[in-house]
Parts: sequence; C-alpha cells; structure tokens
Amino acid sequence: MHIAPVTGGCSCDTLSDATEMMSLSDALDRALAQVAPIPDIHTVALAQSYGRTTAKAVCAAEAMPFFDNSAMDGFALRCADLVGVNRLPIAGTVSAGDSPRALPQGTALRIFTGALLPQGADAVVMVERSHEAQGHVSFTTIPSVGDNIRRAGSDQSAGQKLLAAGTRIGAHHIGLLAANGIEHVDVIRRPCVAVFSTGDELRSGQRKLGQIPDANRPMLLALASAAGADVTDLGILPDDAEATARALKNLGAHYDLILTSGAVSLGGKDHIIEALVAAGGTVQGWRVALKPGKPVMFGKLGYAAFTGLPGNPFAVHVGFHMFVLPQIARMLGAKPAPFAPVPAVAGFDWSRKAGRAEVFPVRLAAYTASGLPVLERLGHSVSATLLPLGKADGLAIVPADCREISTGASLYWRPFCLSGEQK
Repeated sequence: MHIAPVTGGCSCDTLSDATEMMSLSDALDRALAQVAPIPDIHTVALAQSYGRTTAKAVCAAEAMPFFDNSAMDGFALRCADLVGVNRLPIAGTVSAGDSPRALPQGTALRIFTGALLPQGADAVVMVERSHEAQGHVSFTTIPSVGDNIRRAGSDQSAGQKLLAAGTRIGAHHIGLLAANGIEHVDVIRRPCVAVFSTGDELRSGQRKLGQIPDANRPMLLALASAAGADVTDLGILPDDAEATARALKNLGAHYDLILTSGAVSLGGKDHIIEALVAAGGTVQGWRVALKPGKPVMFGKLGYAAFTGLPGNPFAVHVGFHMFVLPQIARMLGAKPAPFAPVPAVAGFDWSRKAGRAEVFPVRLAAYTASGLPVLERLGHSVSATLLPLGKADGLAIVPADCREISTGASLYWRPFCLSGEQK
C-alpha cells in the first residue's frame, strides 16, 4: 500500500486529536473488559436450539452408523454363493426399518438403501448391476466382500465430539445432533440487551419538518438479535440529562448490556455520559481513533455493561460490528472474531486524511486471477447515510496511518455473511 501525504479534511481528523483517543485495539480491550462469559445454562429442545450457543461440548452416545446397513438399493448376498455362478434366487425384500433377518443359504435378498444388512450377507450389488427375472437375479459384475455396505461405527465412534463448547448452533448442527438421537442441548443463556435511541428529533409515524425517523434503534435491535442476544426495545431517550438518568437508574440489575446511540460527543445535547454517572454508572473509556464512530463510550451501570454508540447511522453500524458484536460473543463464551479477517484487493484509488482507522462499505466487484475479491468502495465517507451500506456486500477497513490506496493494494474486509446478515 503506497503511503503519501494528503491535505484537507476536517479538524477532527488531525493527528494531534488522534493522540487523545484510544487505538482500535485498546478500545476493543476496553469494550471486552466490561463483559464476562454468562455462567447460566439452559436446557432446550433441539428444535428450539437454532442460533443458541452450546454451553459444553456435545458428544455422541453411540457409534454411527448404529448398525451395518446397505449403502445402495440392490441385492444383499453372500459372495461365496456366487462361486461358479452369477444367478441367485430372490428370497425376499429388506426395507429400511425392517426387523433383523437372516440371509438363507444360496439366495439373495432385495434390499433398499439404509436397510439393516441381513445376517450372513457380506456384500450388496447395486440394482444397476443386476437383472431380475422370474424370481431370480443375475449380476453383470462379481462383487467383493464389503461392497456397498456401511459398517457400524464407520462414520464416528461412541464419544465422538460433535460440537465444541461455544458453538453457535446452525441448521447443519441440528441435523447432526438429530441424526445422533440427541433431543436436548445445554446452551448458554442469551445475553439480555437493552437498546435505546436518543434525540428529540426522532419520531415514528407522522413527522413535522425538522424531525426524522429513528433508523438506529431498529437496526441495533436486528443486529443484536442476529448475534444471539435477547433484545429489549426501550424506546427513545429525550435530550435531557435528568430524564435520561431516571430512565437508566435501575437498569443495571436487569440487563447484561445496555446500548445507546447518539448523545456521546461534545455538543450541548450530548448528555449520555452525564446521565450515566448520575444514574450510578461509571465511564471506562471514551473516544476511539475510528472513522466513522469516534465518540464511542464504554462503561458500567450496576452489573450491566454500557456501550454508547454515536448517533450517525453508519457509525452505529460500524460500532456494533467493531465493539458490540465482540462483547456479545464473549458473553456467550465464544472467542470474538477479528473485525475484518478476509483478504481482498482494492478496485479503486483513494486519498484520505491519516490519523484514524477508517471503515467503509464495499461491493464485491470481481475476483483476481488468484481468487482474491476485488472490492469497490461505496459512498464518500459520510456517516449519516445508509444508502451506500444498503448496496454493500460488506465493510472494509484501512489502518490509521494509511493516506492513500491504489488499485490493486491489499485490503481486509468483513463480508456481511460473517455476522448473519444478508449480502
């Protein structure tokens, strides 16, 4: 990545300002220090376990398959009965779920996929390599012992670890557990997360000139729910420190994490820090060398962690992925994943003001000959709009000291699918 000087930009981007802010790594450490793994364990029915996080490893009680069975539709036989002949009488049919039965000497049994292998049979000839006529079956190939038989225990042994502790259960996991006869799973209690927006300008339904819809709260509710939290919508806080302090006063005993958006900067209406302290909370960190999203605040209110995100919608989205998603992961006993772990290359040229790491929406435009994603930058680094984000496939990041990106430069990005979002 070529580094070159660049002029212009707003005063909030100056390097001197950056010295007063936490680095991304320090901010993430501070965010994670406010939360701890949840010790509470719930037992839920397998059908209700989707999206939950395993509290401990889940192991197989039995070996799989449970019994020797046919891997094909065909005919079960004893290979020794075909010495010198390739035609046997058909002694009956074995279907999946039938009771055990023995293979009569010198005969074949019609068998279907998954059926219990008859006692005495040592091979199955697939139906495509056989010809049935007048109660007999002849074969176009001579089988070997073990052909088309799935042996008991060949897939997994008894005690095999099926899911590790801290696994977010998906549909494929449910299939695996169901195949093993597991009907209940021990999972970690969902983190209880409260979500507020702030601002007298926010309104639902009919609005006056100067008022706007609340985009942040619905977005945070969806993001936190998708991350595995039990989310409560606590509405909109007014631009009043005393009223906000009253609203926050007793929440610390009821939630694991409280999220707000807006009112954490330096303006005359930015009252969250004052209100948090008045409600008995503490501020553990404030202001991050990040664009967008500098005025992020981390704190505690009773037992609850408190994360105050900025008010601009794109900054809220970035702050959630950067800090809140790792907080929820840690509460669920999982190791927080890196924000942008996927390598890519830039399909654009861009000069910027150094001093803060910058996150921006990107679209997957193509792939290089070696298979790396080529990313197109969307938008113009405006944190108040979600339109570029709505067209994006994910988020990319450049470090604080980066001043210029040229086409073909290395990037790292976070596809939305990594956090359960659609892309």
